[in-house]
Amino acid sequence: MSLGFNGVINSRLSETNFTAGRFQYRLTSDGSMALNAIDLTTGYAYDAYHYSDAGNLGLAQRYVYNESGYMYILRNDGSRYNMLPDNYTPSQDYYQRLILAFDGILMWYSAPKKSVTDGWSLFQITPGNICTEKAMRNLGTGICGSNSICSLDADRRLVCTCPRGYSRVDPSDQFGSCKPDFKLQSCEGYAGEISMKGDYKLVRLQNTDFVFNDYERVNSNNEEDCKNACLKDCYCAAAAFALFGSNSGCWKKKAPLSNGRTDSSVTDGFWIKVGNANISNNPLNPYVNFPPLTAKNKTKALNKVLIGGSVSVNILLLTAIGLGIFFAYHKKQLKGFDEVQRKRLREYSKVHYFSYQELNEATNGFEEELGRGSFGIVYKGMISGGGLSTCVAVKKLDRMSGDTDKEFKTEVNVIGQTHHKNLVQLVGFCKEDDQRLLVYEHMSNGSLAAYLFDGLRPSWKDRVKIAQGTARGLLYLHEECSTQIIHCDIKPQNILIDEYQNARISDFGLAKLLILNQTQTNTAVRGTKGYVAPEWFRNKPITVKVDVYSFGVLLLEIICCRKSVCMDLIEAEGAILTDWAFDCYQSNRLDSLVNDDMEAITDMIRLKKFVMVALWCIQEDPSVRPTMRTVTQMLEGLAEVPNNLPCPTSFSVTTQY
Repeated sequence: MSLGFNGVINSRLSETNFTAGRFQYRLTSDGSMALNAIDLTTGYAYDAYHYSDAGNLGLAQRYVYNESGYMYILRNDGSRYNMLPDNYTPSQDYYQRLILAFDGILMWYSAPKKSVTDGWSLFQITPGNICTEKAMRNLGTGICGSNSICSLDADRRLVCTCPRGYSRVDPSDQFGSCKPDFKLQSCEGYAGEISMKGDYKLVRLQNTDFVFNDYERVNSNNEEDCKNACLKDCYCAAAAFALFGSNSGCWKKKAPLSNGRTDSSVTDGFWIKVGNANISNNPLNPYVNFPPLTAKNKTKALNKVLIGGSVSVNILLLTAIGLGIFFAYHKKQLKGFDEVQRKRLREYSKVHYFSYQELNEATNGFEEELGRGSFGIVYKGMISGGGLSTCVAVKKLDRMSGDTDKEFKTEVNVIGQTHHKNLVQLVGFCKEDDQRLLVYEHMSNGSLAAYLFDGLRPSWKDRVKIAQGTARGLLYLHEECSTQIIHCDIKPQNILIDEYQNARISDFGLAKLLILNQTQTNTAVRGTKGYVAPEWFRNKPITVKVDVYSFGVLLLEIICCRKSVCMDLIEAEGAILTDWAFDCYQSNRLDSLVNDDMEAITDMIRLKKFVMVALWCIQEDPSVRPTMRTVTQMLEGLAEVPNNLPCPTSFSVTTQY
């Protein structure tokens, strides 16, 4: 590849969305390679947050990344300015690639050509700290969205978080803007004491600053004076204080806040203004913690009522009478519920809590059954929130041991933190007495099992999309989620299809909650007949490779549109799909494997690649199986599939049950 002046490489929008994203890598007119963010709505390019060290003003011709792996800026006189990382020299024995990641970071990878299945090794990230690399006024909202704070995780990858009292505008956009969970202070009818009435408070954010939001400097000698100055100012959204240095003094900042960052190098005091009531804007979580009413506040409240006049008094009395009747009527139902509700919300801080009564009403008494599985029965329901009704799937868990409260809480919180295009999102949960229920978003097109086996054969294009999406979802669970999750029961019934034909993995993270000897296999194995990896039966450690095995079987089912075990087939040799697939591959009869599917046959190179990937996944030795990262790369054409394919296994799924 080569780029001329202002030639651009765009990042993808997210890890799984390949449309143009927020970041660019381009050759500038002064001969430097620059990284910058853009406004997705207008396409406006903000100032660069990182420049290369090149000084080629008026000399640069092109940016080149050639087939030999050399990367350089070609000058007009034919000389080259090296753009590869320091102390790195390309080798003919290695592949290498450069990626502009969706979070705005340049990442260099290499992989040995002889063993590319071992995966790509990351050997440099640029910039080292994207949050603090460069602070300029024309950076838009910054690396993260408005009111959002930029920081790095242990792998130096971007993390955007909302400050206390704020939540994401779009919960699915982990790098987007944050909105206040309280009513913003207004200057309309403003009087000097408005902020001193206790409606707002300042919360300290450690090692944090929002750069270039200052609108006024206050000549203050201590932190308390600075905080009080912000509380009294209806325009002030945050305040920063430094006793020494060029930024000494008290700086007031306006909303919306931008260019937020957290880093150990930021040592000035910083406070953000939030509402004292902590009122949630989430319609599914309306419960709030009001501050205690002090004697001073009680007196002020009484004075307001007295001054309000007879009309206000009458309205308040009527309201009080109505509320009294309501609570008297519902006293039995509401008694003690608030306290229990608050306790559960504290225990399950990441996931919304539903009462059993709410879910009973949402499902009309658990009337419409969507399906049954290893973990229980799934019912269709409608939940109202914010004036809208949302269709959900309510799973009533059964076959659970009596000592799983701790595990249930842990797994629900872990699942609640997963956010990926190819996973079914957990909406909420219920835990009352011996009832355990999980509420998921509803998938309109049902399961992959019905999609593949119960009707017309899906198009080859859709099957390719489903296979790649499932692989990306498993990769997220294994390597990219905050807590590694081994699914343990990958099969078509647990892959759902949404309205856009995307594969969505369900039931992940629930295996720990299931009583042993209560799965569909009727053994002490977690999984389903035909998809279970051999190590389950051989007292070997259970790792993410059990999911890789199950995915290999699933991939063959997606390719062939048939079940993995079909004992009623006339041709006995085709009864076990894994054995038959290897035979067809060896004898070059892939047309028979797909039952003369012309759409797949005309894409023979991809078809053969997918079959080979599946056969690598079902190798008997877990160490020989690729990781899901390598599987994903091979399915998407980013890595080669090794040709030295051994016989997958001597392990027969039909004799182990």
